[in-house]
Amino acid sequence: MFTGLVEEIGRIDSIRPAGTGLALWVATQRIAAESQIGDSIAISGTCLTVEELRGNLFRCYAGTETVKLTTVGRMAAGQSVNLERALAAESRLGGHFVQGHVDGVGKCVARVPEGETTRFSFEVPADLVTYIAPKGSIAMDGISLTVTAIDGGVFSVAIIPQTIANTTLRDMRPGAEVNLEVDIIAKYVARMLVGREEAKSSLTREFLTEHGF
Repeated sequence: MFTGLVEEIGRIDSIRPAGTGLALWVATQRIAAESQIGDSIAISGTCLTVEELRGNLFRCYAGTETVKLTTVGRMAAGQSVNLERALAAESRLGGHFVQGHVDGVGKCVARVPEGETTRFSFEVPADLVTYIAPKGSIAMDGISLTVTAIDGGVFSVAIIPQTIANTTLRDMRPGAEVNLEVDIIAKYVARMLVGREEAKSSLTREFLTEHGF
């Protein structure tokens, strides 16, 4: 579990095929030195496990599903990535609950300065739209963001300078692909509503008659 508060910007040192997936070596300023083998680290929103440590580098393995469903398969050496270690029990929850389970890949479609903030807009897969609401939370490349507006399949966020300076948003331009994870609470609510509708659909006159009502 993560919070969507990026600890530092790392850099892909190398990324190579390994079995049916990819092996990633990530260069850090301090996270590698403070981590242990087996730790979970969100790399631009994708939860991966530390398998090897070497100085300021750590290595993770991304399996077939991860490569297919996230931007990991398009990452390249030298690319900047957002890094966050798993939430400790005594930590403050400054963002929102983020699992590091990417729900889909979106695309940045606009970056517009608006006073002291910058408005970013992202296009999202159609099946995620129902989980996104104004003032709700969403994780974009592992960054906890508050949705300011949604119009069809595009949502917008207003980003303060501090967030831009300390995440990969500083280099993001229209056309960039991003990992998206919708709010886990929205997913559970949607699932409960589906279950309720399924229960209603099974409660027919024939069902009641058959069971003595």
